[in-house]
Amino acid sequence: MNHSSSTKTVPDAGLMPKHIAIIMDGNGRWATKRFLPRVAGHVKGVDAVRGIVEACIKRDIKFLTLFAFSSENWRRPADEVSLLMRLFVTALEKEVKKMHDNNIRLKIVGDLSRFDLPLQEAIKQAQELTAANTRLTVTICANYGGRWDIVQAVNKLMSDEQAPTEITEEMLESQLSMAYAPEPDLFIRTGGETRISNFLLWQLAYTELFFTDTFWPDFNAKSLDEAIASFQSRERRFGRTSAQLSENPQT
Repeated sequence: MNHSSSTKTVPDAGLMPKHIAIIMDGNGRWATKRFLPRVAGHVKGVDAVRGIVEACIKRDIKFLTLFAFSSENWRRPADEVSLLMRLFVTALEKEVKKMHDNNIRLKIVGDLSRFDLPLQEAIKQAQELTAANTRLTVTICANYGGRWDIVQAVNKLMSDEQAPTEITEEMLESQLSMAYAPEPDLFIRTGGETRISNFLLWQLAYTELFFTDTFWPDFNAKSLDEAIASFQSRERRFGRTSAQLSENPQT
């Protein structure tokens, strides 16, 4: 099932976000602050992912999207990139069966062609195992960039034998890497930076943004509740006026 853009179809207002997207920032700085190697921060960050997945299940959030590795992260030191790849494989090996047992669907999106073949195979197997699960969809964005996502969607459309002469929003949306999910209601970035860093550029058009100084390894269920409380305090108008919302909140 593909979902319509909120610029076209206004989603129902609700107190709890259906889809939360997070840039998990601050692992390295968390470790440095404690005089630990940066790898310690990344390992601790995996523990934080586990905690937030559990928190989303308890709050009946249906979609959680996590920015794990951007297309720009290849510029980091080679030894750190190598470590992140090994950590990714290890996490898949350890967590996928638990996710499947808890009815969690796992999706990995991004340009996966740059990963080595064993990692690509592990990703393929993890997605196949959990494909029919319905309790929560966890998406990991790996070697992902928002501009890449839009370009690959356009390329898919233009590669068709009957390529359109004009591209509509609906056509483009259907080819985006996360067409299976509604647009995020709430975006969270940890670590103190206040930018979206080429993450879900199309999908975040009407998303509520929340920034926190908390480093990702310290981000927990209480931190998530603070972000949700901020989201719940906002009036989401999608181009309408406050008066229109008061008269008919669902249109």
